[in-house]
Amino acid sequence: LDMRMDPQNDVTAASIVNNYTEEELTRLFRDLGEEPAARRIASLIVKARKDAPFRETLSLARAIEKVVGRHGRRHPATQVFQALRMEVNDELGALAWGLRILTARLEPGARIAVIAFHSLEDRIVKNFFRERSREWLDRPEWPAPRRNPECDLKLITPKPVEPGEEEQRANPRSRSAKLRVAQKIE
Repeated sequence: LDMRMDPQNDVTAASIVNNYTEEELTRLFRDLGEEPAARRIASLIVKARKDAPFRETLSLARAIEKVVGRHGRRHPATQVFQALRMEVNDELGALAWGLRILTARLEPGARIAVIAFHSLEDRIVKNFFRERSREWLDRPEWPAPRRNPECDLKLITPKPVEPGEEEQRANPRSRSAKLRVAQKIE
């Protein structure tokens, strides 16, 4: 139960599973894993770790399967492990940081294209592109709209480009992919 991309990182999946409160685990599985049974799984983990801490992925996966049951092709622990991996590696924070750094280094006219495979990732990209392409900002408390000092992108794809049926048949993993493109304007 490691899941670290950087071995220097102190946080592992085991440390999260064995130390987070039930509320923290519920939030994690619900928000990052979009797991419908987040509360039941978190409760199970907190109860089970009193007997022995979780050390291996297989024991955690089996425990989750007992609580949730098995329906369809996907293993019931998939969303939980996704959430753990994303938390251990701060994947959403790294994406936001990478977008800021990359945009700052782009030359005018250069394009940035991002393929997201998860709705949370896509939301970060969509909001970043939207904020950086909005020329004017307006707030109710302001007497008039103001120019956006961070406006340095132009949206090339206002809506995400998604794979067609043929692409999905040829490449089933593409089914959740969303491509967004923006161009540096300044």
